[in-house]
Amino acid sequence: MKRIQFKALLTIGLMLSAGEGVAQQISDMQLVRTLGRVENAAPAIDVALLVEEATASAGKGVANLPNWQKLSKLSQLILDIEFENDSVAIEPKSYRTVGLIADALHHPNLRRYKFLVVGHTSSTGDAQHNLKLSAQRANAITEALSTTFAIAPDRLYSIGVGEEWPLDAANLKAPENRRVQLINLGLVQ
Repeated sequence: MKRIQFKALLTIGLMLSAGEGVAQQISDMQLVRTLGRVENAAPAIDVALLVEEATASAGKGVANLPNWQKLSKLSQLILDIEFENDSVAIEPKSYRTVGLIADALHHPNLRRYKFLVVGHTSSTGDAQHNLKLSAQRANAITEALSTTFAIAPDRLYSIGVGEEWPLDAANLKAPENRRVQLINLGLVQ
């Protein structure tokens, strides 16, 4: 069975290269400090509108849409999360990384924040299939965080954008475009 490596982008200021045992090199406190950085107030984000825009933009890109530009201005941290090929099954070895994320989200400094989990794919495959798969993978991370790691579900929102918001726009099939992104949406209200 072929395995695909995914990267989880956690909005915040530190970028780490993948494939170097990143999960072992990052401490809970680094994640807390990084995820806790919110410049002033986080922008108001309408998740339903983001879903609508992503669905309407399949095959066209979302990076230039105003609501997506708000998200793209946030800093990011990259961690490895692997899924089975064309599947939502999180590889067992990636649960350590998901666990580190959960530990950070349980920290008192982050308990009052809500987060958007954004799933991404590369451009291999059909745009509509990629959109659906990316949403399912974002849901898989959200479900793992809320069920396995007891993160309150009302703090987590998920959305898939397929291949529409690539990290490497010059190579849309690049592995780094396949990722899950966690964005701090600000205080829970």
